[in-house]
Amino acid sequence: MSEHERAGARPRVVDQTEPLWFLGTLARVLLDGEQTGERFAVFEGVLPKGASPPLHSHPQDETFYILEGDVTVWLEDQPRLCRAGAIAFAPGGSPHSFRVESDTARMLVLSTPAGIERYVRALAEPAEWPWLQPPHEGPRVPVERIEAVERELGVVRHGPPPG
Repeated sequence: MSEHERAGARPRVVDQTEPLWFLGTLARVLLDGEQTGERFAVFEGVLPKGASPPLHSHPQDETFYILEGDVTVWLEDQPRLCRAGAIAFAPGGSPHSFRVESDTARMLVLSTPAGIERYVRALAEPAEWPWLQPPHEGPRVPVERIEAVERELGVVRHGPPPG
């Protein structure tokens, strides 16, 4: 067994993933830390208009690659409109956020090292169908649960969602 295989990283192709409903979005974890020896994780998100996390930071670097739609990304308090093909990088520990401006957006999110996918899985539920769910009245996940997961994974809130 090679050093890479002992660390959990093996060559692989992923072509099937379980869709997850994650705080009003649809997420598919493509590769997680267990599969990459904790080097990185990548997931796809489909997000509705207005989707915007609080201004936050975490230990991992986070990179957003916009596949479809328009997304305003906040890095260092500077908003920047990103369209399909744009990529945005938030170094670990730096406050950042985004807001979907188009009807929907689809993006890849890269966590280096792995870890952000644990936040997604901890707050998600299996999707009953593989597309965005209808709007929900009130919060889907209790605030106390979100705060507990943030503490456990080192996520720090710096303010409300931008805009």
